[in-house]
Amino acid sequence: MIDTIRQNEILELMKREIVPAVGCTEPMAVALCVARATELLGRTPDHINVLLSANILKNAMGVGIPGTGMIGLPIAIALGALIGCSDYQLEVLKDLDAQSLELGKQYVKDNHINIGLKADACDKLYIEVECSSDDSSLPHHATAIISGDHTNIDYQATDDKVLVDHRKPATSEEGEEHVSLTMQTVYDFSISAPIDELRFILQTKEYNMRAAAEAVKGNYGHCLGKTMDRPLSHGIFGNTMFSHIISKTASACDARMGGAMIPVMSNSGSGNQGICATNPVVVFAEENENTEEELIRALTLSHLTAIYIKQSLGRLSALCGCVVASIGSSCGITYLMGGQYADICHSVKNMIANLTGMICDGAKPSCSLKICSGVSTALLSALLAREGKHVTEAEGIIDHDVDCSIRNLTSIGKEAMCATDEMVLTIMTNKS
Repeated sequence: MIDTIRQNEILELMKREIVPAVGCTEPMAVALCVARATELLGRTPDHINVLLSANILKNAMGVGIPGTGMIGLPIAIALGALIGCSDYQLEVLKDLDAQSLELGKQYVKDNHINIGLKADACDKLYIEVECSSDDSSLPHHATAIISGDHTNIDYQATDDKVLVDHRKPATSEEGEEHVSLTMQTVYDFSISAPIDELRFILQTKEYNMRAAAEAVKGNYGHCLGKTMDRPLSHGIFGNTMFSHIISKTASACDARMGGAMIPVMSNSGSGNQGICATNPVVVFAEENENTEEELIRALTLSHLTAIYIKQSLGRLSALCGCVVASIGSSCGITYLMGGQYADICHSVKNMIANLTGMICDGAKPSCSLKICSGVSTALLSALLAREGKHVTEAEGIIDHDVDCSIRNLTSIGKEAMCATDEMVLTIMTNKS
């Protein structure tokens, strides 16, 4: 059992990491940083200079910006300056309307914005924005920096006056808020914490299933979710729980990556991770007729597993986030199948053995394809685990200890794939 103090620490961790976001979190974080710098300047900037870490640039280049019908950073930056409100955090652009969109488009055309790569960024998640005005009155320049976390504005300045400077060395990324977890702790908390304390997790169902429903109303992204619901797909995959799980998960990703103006509940700074940790578990529970308490505990297990893995992987990495979130959903589904701790450890090992190495090549509409790969593997891994089948320590990177297996996964994603990440960015930025 976990004591009350420890339970409260984990609850607070979850509430920090599971939050609403409109649109892809990387361009929204950039818009948030621009909004804060604009607020410090006190007027619409004549010039905006944005410097980004490679991972932020990679994840913000090819994704739809909600409510705009446009892709990429320039429109997000323009709207951050024109209508962004930093108090809204990752919902920074939720006041967007038709008039402000037209103003944003014109702002982009007028070449007020410069975007560049931050050389030797101290963090993989790094956004530096300088807004300036041609007006000679003060302030003439305003700077805001986000690092380490999508909403962590840790530096603010106007001209030569530093207002806030909470920047930390890269080695102290987790700081005082770090909550040490193991797979055993994740499981024990999920199945034993008072159910009323966990009920907030149902908001992930509310948000992320609503995003799936929104996708049906339009043609977002590659329409993968809608395609899975068509007769031809039913003829291939059947009108089954499997096809429904894929459809509802892919649909939410389609809507989000395609620029639907609808919030999702994110996990560890990623909306797609939030979707992938939520929708497969929800659909399985509904069709398997699990109780509400079982659903709450399964969602807690899914999301907290993803948070645990991201602690050692980092906010952004070369490893696709759907791998992490799908491991979480596999654990949640295994629990809903009646699995115990040993089964859940087996499902984790099955996932790591299969999906390790899936690269992240930026946020974009085709993320729904990777999510489908992850969710398909999650279901297969859960089924194998409940049959007593799992990848053993004699095979590949899997260790007898589940936590060691997770560390093997995150070491590959965080360290060994760095050269891959650089090559991916080079390819993306040099396409003709």
